[in-house]
Amino acid sequence: MRSSNPAQPMPQSRANRTAGEIMARAKGQRYYSRLLKLLVWLAAALTAGVILLMVGYILLTGIPNLTLDLFAWKFTTDNQSMMPALVNTVVMTVLTLILAVPIGVGAAIYMVEYAKRGNKLVKLVRLTAETLSGIPSIVYGLFGMMLFNIAFGWSYSMLAGICTLAIMILPLILRTTEEALISVPDSYREGSFGLGAGKLRTVFQVILPPAMPGILSGVILAIGRIVGESAALIFTSGSGKENLMFGKTGSFFADLFAPLFQSTRTLSVHMYNLMSEGLHMKEAQATAVVLLVLVVVINAGSARLAKKLTANGRS
Repeated sequence: MRSSNPAQPMPQSRANRTAGEIMARAKGQRYYSRLLKLLVWLAAALTAGVILLMVGYILLTGIPNLTLDLFAWKFTTDNQSMMPALVNTVVMTVLTLILAVPIGVGAAIYMVEYAKRGNKLVKLVRLTAETLSGIPSIVYGLFGMMLFNIAFGWSYSMLAGICTLAIMILPLILRTTEEALISVPDSYREGSFGLGAGKLRTVFQVILPPAMPGILSGVILAIGRIVGESAALIFTSGSGKENLMFGKTGSFFADLFAPLFQSTRTLSVHMYNLMSEGLHMKEAQATAVVLLVLVVVINAGSARLAKKLTANGRS
């Protein structure tokens, strides 16, 4: 009996039809790939164009209005100096980060490295952080006013604004730190444990260095939100003109900490007040230039620090 060959040749018509379908599918994929590439380039060009337009407008309208009177140490109704607001912005940014970054990073380390997988508390914290990230800043301002200004009796003060901003940026720092820690491969942890390192040493010497760029990215975003915030601060820190570097009591330590319980204004609030009054538009435009330069300098410094920390971690 003749044995049948299991590998029967494919009919020529079916082979041609299959090859045609493959070519048509590949042609369609190339078409969609080119279309998506075009959309990405258009989105990038639109984003870059909007940024360049905004920066160009701020620089062209603000630089001609920069004068030495705007950098006087004492604010008066004549000079409309922004120096007290500039000092308050830097101090408020630093103090807010000192308060929020350790809490956010520590909570993220616990959620990723110490808590068990599928922990209900971790899920609850993650859901809460994602919910708080979408709340408008004016809601934070109203909450801070009711809690710190009224319930705690702090009235309009820098401390109330710092605590409100810390609560506002805490979800952002927590989520970005958590994602940065999750992105570190498990082989790093297993290798460290295999060499006899403990949990704490593994976290600080093996996990955090490669995750530091992601953590600092969240800190940079938080700095941008702090520096540009005005709605929450209007309700909590007010729009006072006191300068942290100069007090009235004659004591160094009293002069240093007294402004924490006084009404202060940042650059964004200062610019908002000048524009809302409608009498000092040139000064407001000059303040916008200084605010832009401040944000660029802070972001550039943070990016350089992240690169240095990454290089040290690899070495």
